[in-house]
Amino acid sequence: MPRAVAINVGANTNAPGVRGPVHPDGSFEFVPIPEDAPTAEPVPTYADLSLETDLPDGAVESPVHLDPEFAEYPECERYTYGDPYGVKARPLLDLREGDYALFYATLTTRGEPEREWIAPDWGAYLVGQFRLARDPVPGDAYAALSASERATFENNAHVKREEFDAAVLLAGDEGESGLYETAVPLSSPEQGSEANRVVTELSSDSGKGPWWRRPMTFDERETAELLELVENGFE
Repeated sequence: MPRAVAINVGANTNAPGVRGPVHPDGSFEFVPIPEDAPTAEPVPTYADLSLETDLPDGAVESPVHLDPEFAEYPECERYTYGDPYGVKARPLLDLREGDYALFYATLTTRGEPEREWIAPDWGAYLVGQFRLARDPVPGDAYAALSASERATFENNAHVKREEFDAAVLLAGDEGESGLYETAVPLSSPEQGSEANRVVTELSSDSGKGPWWRRPMTFDERETAELLELVENGFE
């Protein structure tokens, strides 16, 4: 039975100054954060992504930190994710091939919601997943990978930086990884900062304080229930 870890990703009110939108029907647009480190090769800009989201003045030509990498997303090739921070890397390194890395983002509500679970103003939502195609790669083990293994990660944002800085690298299985078509709520329908039962009953997190910034772990039974919600919808 697989386990899962959920990690916060994507644009927010600090970087680049706006969140991606969640639309009345529960669909959404994923917006990455800006790239804030020097890169060894050119990386895409927000203009290259052809986003519908209105960005702050001057941000359109800014390079993006395209991580996680979803194969179906503009400028992406595979399903990879890297993270330099121990608070996220540690639970991810505990996963194994066949487990899940789940990605959630804070999204701004656009229009009058048609789905009862959409939070007013903003909320936190699962937006995609990886079913791990291999065990996580610790950052200090990356250089020892074979050339073919390193090729899996060649388009990852942390590999493209002048100084490789990932503490963990993940590779997702092509058949069971991807962005969701419909967001899966982690916030209550009453308030974005209030966690729903996915957080408080299924995950390791208490749902107190700024829970929407923290990694969340899910044991086997809870992962199965969560994946069923992802598959069948949250009503």
